[in-house]
Amino acid sequence: MSALRRLSSLHPLVLDSSLASSLVVVTWLWDLYGPDMGRHCDLLSTALTLLANGPLALRRRAPLAVLVIITVASFAYHMLGYHVGLNTIGMMVALYTVAVHRSWKADLAGAALVVPTWTHGSALQPTVALLSALGQSLLLAACALGAGVSVRLLSRRTRQLAELAEQLRKEQDAAANRAVTRERVRIARELHDVVAHHMSVISVQAGLGRFVALSHPPTALATLEVIADTSHEALDEMRRLLSILRIEAHEEDEGLYAAAPGLKDVDTLAERIRAAGPAVDMIVEGVVRPLPPGLELSAYRIVQESLTNVLKHAGPSRVELEVTYGPATLTVRVTDDGTGAASAGRDPRSGGHGLIGMTERVRLYQGTLKAGPLPQGGFEVLAIFPLPSSGEVE
Repeated sequence: MSALRRLSSLHPLVLDSSLASSLVVVTWLWDLYGPDMGRHCDLLSTALTLLANGPLALRRRAPLAVLVIITVASFAYHMLGYHVGLNTIGMMVALYTVAVHRSWKADLAGAALVVPTWTHGSALQPTVALLSALGQSLLLAACALGAGVSVRLLSRRTRQLAELAEQLRKEQDAAANRAVTRERVRIARELHDVVAHHMSVISVQAGLGRFVALSHPPTALATLEVIADTSHEALDEMRRLLSILRIEAHEEDEGLYAAAPGLKDVDTLAERIRAAGPAVDMIVEGVVRPLPPGLELSAYRIVQESLTNVLKHAGPSRVELEVTYGPATLTVRVTDDGTGAASAGRDPRSGGHGLIGMTERVRLYQGTLKAGPLPQGGFEVLAIFPLPSSGEVE
């Protein structure tokens, strides 16, 4: 087996040249020293033997041309009365090569050349009848063509499988890249929500604390407590998100994946916003029930982003937060009266990352989102999520 592997690793031209040289040398030696010679070896027979076997060195590069040269040389060798049993193997190898590398039309053309030459050479023997010689020639041609066609089909199938494997690898790489991109977008959205909300609360509280630090120390102390709690919560969420980016998860990080906020945490979120200034009225309607964690996280983030925008743009205002559990939908509605001067800049078409993130979250669950100013003033964010039927909760 090791010898075969070493041979297969050689260049095809080296192998073919070795085969051609071996056939030429063996035929010459047989012509010189073999029994029952028809005529003595001379220069012409030597040249014809070289032409009947030597071209095999180029059999892979020009199969049909090599077959024509070998067939004509073999036919001339036999016609001139030299040994009828010599210079026949080269034709078989050449016909096999044509079947491997060319189409069925070339196969038929090659067989049309080889069969009459073989038949003529065999029929020159006094003990072989013409029909027997024809039958032998047809059988040998069929064997050579059959072996060559089998190798050709096997090679074609191997190439097709290699192409399919390469295509599959590219598709897998593309799918992996798309998955990585989606995950990066999701994490970027999470980071935006976390940083924007918590930093907005901290900024508002820090401004309030600085304003009342000397005039009303208890209020300043309360703002510091809100800042501390908010910063701790931001750090916890950042740690949870960064743990997702780790290549290897550790046991101590397993709880972080289950710590994603949901609608149960909206009360805490509203309380934090109240501490920052705006008055938040929260209304929950319908039968509160477990929902898919991803849907709850999306609803929570929409509430969080909406309240963050109130802090950024609405100024002193009153906020109404409604969460409605319907039979087939979950509705989240956040409105404010928009008394702040910055409210005029809250154009939903401005393309901010917050609105983009909310739109993507709602679209992920085939829901609808409406965000825009109200006729009487203020701003409204309305998100409606279709709920899965019973038994489909993740």
